[in-house]
Amino acid sequence: MRTIFILLEGEVRRFLRDKSGLSLTFLVPIVLIYIFGHVFGVSGDGPSGIPLAVVSETNAPVAATITAALQKEKALRIITTDTQAKESKPLSEAQVRERLRAGSLRFALIFPPDTESDDRFGVRLKFLENPRNEIETQTVRGLLEKTIFTSAPQAFLASLQKRASKAIGQPNLDQFNHSLAEAITKAFGGDANETYARISKGTLPTNTGASSTSGNSFLDKLIKIDSEQVTGAQVKSPMATRSVGGWAMMFLLFSLSGAATSLFDEKKVGLYQRLLSAPVRRTHILWSKYLFGMLVGLVQLGALFTAGHFLFGIDITTNLGNLILICFAASSACVAFGMLLAAIAPTSTAANGMGTFLILTMSAIGGAWFPTSLMPEFIQHLSKLTIVYWSIEGFLQVLWANCTTLELLPTLGILLGIAAVVNIFSIWRFNHGQIFE
Repeated sequence: MRTIFILLEGEVRRFLRDKSGLSLTFLVPIVLIYIFGHVFGVSGDGPSGIPLAVVSETNAPVAATITAALQKEKALRIITTDTQAKESKPLSEAQVRERLRAGSLRFALIFPPDTESDDRFGVRLKFLENPRNEIETQTVRGLLEKTIFTSAPQAFLASLQKRASKAIGQPNLDQFNHSLAEAITKAFGGDANETYARISKGTLPTNTGASSTSGNSFLDKLIKIDSEQVTGAQVKSPMATRSVGGWAMMFLLFSLSGAATSLFDEKKVGLYQRLLSAPVRRTHILWSKYLFGMLVGLVQLGALFTAGHFLFGIDITTNLGNLILICFAASSACVAFGMLLAAIAPTSTAANGMGTFLILTMSAIGGAWFPTSLMPEFIQHLSKLTIVYWSIEGFLQVLWANCTTLELLPTLGILLGIAAVVNIFSIWRFNHGQIFE
């Protein structure tokens, strides 16, 4: 028995000295549990700050009532003005449509000029969407319907009072309201004067949260929401098109990180000593590794998108030129990431452990598994520092929005910029490190 405990002690010591093993055992699960907890509401916070543009082209009170109710929803971030202009001006429907098409906005609620009309009772709204992620889209639709169907009836009561005043005159309306208040208090109790004041202001409590079929049917007739998909309506396979980019990036990062960390194995067998004794420089070796990684990345992404085309009908031919450009930029950034791991890690084991942790974390917060808008705001800002986030943005711009090369340039610039900065640092580390010695 003593022998077993001595061997067990040795195993524990080796495990505690293995930093990559410790991180994979404890750090990675904790980080992922934290992220999953916020995404699926386990922490109690739920989504926050999903942008929703609101355009009001009417003076109808119901527009202000619904907008105020939406602003109280912590899951939504209501945008009513054009912050990009020199002077803050209300958003127009044309501006919102352009931003939805460009991808900087994904949802917009429009109050058209005929939101309320003398020819009908009820309201008409327009909901514009760019549903790049199904989970996010269903979340926003649910919140929007809940808020509208809860706040609009109060606005209807106020509207009814105004219409009745015009139709029968204010004295007759006051008499009717007094009679109605007395009948309500006689039947259900309460103060007649308070009830009269509520009726006159249009704030009589209503059971808007009822889930009965008749109640929902009645509200459906009062509130008409015209939905329109501004971008992505032409996509043949929406679910596959939305998700293929994220999963492709995760597998590509694993593949290229493994290829880059093979530098340690080649050093172990003495390959670099033989190469450097010939007319070969360190930069030659690094360039050959980098170009090989680029080739592998392009081939892997091409194979994955081609498989998606034949298996799920993803359209890769309509915007093929831009798809090749974004694959090139994404591969450059992924190879740079792999070279960085090889440059800063002391051993192959440490590089693999560090790579697994960073790749899973970047995939989780970068939008490969679920939309970033469902995460805490500080993680949403952090996600924009990852290769996965910008690669997915580029793939969706090409495959979902069918963007032009000019529209794709900012995303290409960010990915190539990440690759350049990381490569410069990696080369400096290689030149001052011991991997070639």
